[in-house]
Amino acid sequence: MTTHFITAEIDLQESPVQLNQAIEVELQKRGEPLRWAVTSVDIEKQKAHVEAIVTVESDVNAANPA
Repeated sequence: MTTHFITAEIDLQESPVQLNQAIEVELQKRGEPLRWAVTSVDIEKQKAHVEAIVTVESDVNAANPA
């Protein structure tokens, strides 16, 4: 298992609950989120900037080729 620092831009949503769901869906595409935070919001572009730490399962065969 490896950890990665990632950033993402998420479209602002109608409600905080919808924004939370949109962030979680996007982060799940990149791994299992350990923690995340909205670090800035661009009102003009209607985007939330998110920084996160995610874990990704390591491919055992890639680390130890036969």
